[in-house]
Amino acid sequence: MRTPILSACALAATLVASLPAAAQQQQTPPLPTGEGRDVVAQACTLCHALNTVLQLRQGADGWRSIVDYMVLHGAQLTRPQADQAVEYLATNFGPGVNVPQPRTQVTLPDGTGKDLVAVNCVICHGLDRIAAARRTPSDWQSVLARMQFLGAPVSNNDKNTIAAYLDANFGAK
Repeated sequence: MRTPILSACALAATLVASLPAAAQQQQTPPLPTGEGRDVVAQACTLCHALNTVLQLRQGADGWRSIVDYMVLHGAQLTRPQADQAVEYLATNFGPGVNVPQPRTQVTLPDGTGKDLVAVNCVICHGLDRIAAARRTPSDWQSVLARMQFLGAPVSNNDKNTIAAYLDANFGAK
């Protein structure tokens, strides 16, 4: 009598364990091959879908900041695993790396700053991400300061122009 119950429990545990991986494969394209792929796939998907990772384009310093932040918030990575994840992410999801993703086509409204947004923001992510965000003027300033920190080639004057444009067109209302 115990054998069928144990078998049923083992089968249920196997099915439950396979669900996140199956759901993940359907939600996102596969990660590029390379050393660190399995570390990223396992560590990141415990808390969120890989779509989050696939949208970012960080340099090594930016990825280090993100990985360290995640470790501080519970990601179970040793220092060598974190280093491996940073190297993998910077190589495969760094600035200028083209990773095909389905994106919603966004046409930016005319205005001062449109060209700056169109040239600078798309280096790392799609305009759909900007259009979906609704932020206050101070939030836009903070986001842009963070983008500068992460390597966006934007001067402080251009940052202010971009922030004003984004607030006018995509601000919290």
